[in-house]
Amino acid sequence: MNKVIETIMSRRSCRCFDPERMPSEETIQQICEAGTWSPTSRGQQNPIIIAVTNKELRDRISRMNSAIITGKNLVTSTPPGADPFYGAPCMLIVLVKESPNAMYDGPIVMQTLMLAAESLGVNSIWIHRAKEEFESEEGKQILRDLGIEGDYIGIGHVALGYAAKPLQEPKPRKEDYIYWAK
Repeated sequence: MNKVIETIMSRRSCRCFDPERMPSEETIQQICEAGTWSPTSRGQQNPIIIAVTNKELRDRISRMNSAIITGKNLVTSTPPGADPFYGAPCMLIVLVKESPNAMYDGPIVMQTLMLAAESLGVNSIWIHRAKEEFESEEGKQILRDLGIEGDYIGIGHVALGYAAKPLQEPKPRKEDYIYWAK
């Protein structure tokens, strides 16, 4: 089977990371570099990727994310107050500049990051609520502290690390997933 298709079919979301096993800086850099090669509308490259390996900032963002879950009474697989990043020691945050195609460009970067991670033996999961985090004053302050200026929309987080236990088996694909007009 084609290696790219095999990677797409083998990737699974990890919901239990080993918090002590951080991917190497070189590996994180490779994953981020792959994300920069994602297609973007008119080649404008509006998304940015923030690699967070600083535990204090990672935990702060986790608390912000958890507060959003609790405040909106969202139904998630994460119990209230628990770490919505499942113990992952690293997160990649994708933000995109406001533009007509922002909501298309950002998710492509997210997918590319997760596939690149899988190809390097690193587990991942897409975590939502970056939009709400970076609309908040605290989120805007984090961006200023990092030297990031401009109006960015939070797309999501890719939690990265190594699984602490085996990943779930894939669900069978539904029968009516593909319609073919010949």
